[in-house]
Amino acid sequence: MSVPFFYETEIPQLHSHFTLSEETSKHCIQVLRMKIGEKLQLTNGLGILYKASIVSDDKKKTVVLIEESTTIPAPSKKISIAISLLKNANRFEWFLEKVTEIGVTDIQPLICSRTEHHRFRYDRMNGILIAAMLQSQQARLPVLHEPVAFAKFIDQSAWPQKLIAHCEDEQKQFIKDLPSSAETQILIGPEGDFSVEEIKLALDNQYLPVSLGETRLRAETAGVVAATLLVN
Repeated sequence: MSVPFFYETEIPQLHSHFTLSEETSKHCIQVLRMKIGEKLQLTNGLGILYKASIVSDDKKKTVVLIEESTTIPAPSKKISIAISLLKNANRFEWFLEKVTEIGVTDIQPLICSRTEHHRFRYDRMNGILIAAMLQSQQARLPVLHEPVAFAKFIDQSAWPQKLIAHCEDEQKQFIKDLPSSAETQILIGPEGDFSVEEIKLALDNQYLPVSLGETRLRAETAGVVAATLLVN
């Protein structure tokens, strides 16, 4: 049976006692029915994995002893997906979950001219990233940014390799045929795609048009496919 894995933002030094958050305490004691002496793993989402054991099994304030720590190497590639918010919030949440599992390091929600849904609950969305990180047994949480207007974002982006996936008919390179880069950002548009003006603005700012394959994909699927192709 695998050792339970939890997220805590502030974890102390080795060989010290640490009181888990109420949410984690409840999950340990009431849901998993863990007892004193049982082992668990913790991460702060910054690449450090801690091993700990329960010394007090209070359902609101469980205390653990931090016994070991391991630094997980940073991924060899840093991948940023800049994607429009979607009309269906559930589909956007699905996208967040899957790209976190895949290993994307940076997620930038965009507000484009054809974006239909502007509501963004940061705490909920970040919670989805945390759950996906834990489910996939990772110790690095992707950076999630607040939504930003497309034009403002394009003007500020400084990633070494910058790509845009769009549906307009023009010459594009298949994304897998590009030279490998350690730091890549790709733009994914909303339902209805980027506007012609947005595509031109991206190209004027050195974004390279790329193809994700032969079929037309939903925006959230395109984000997951791009993540898969770029991370691997």
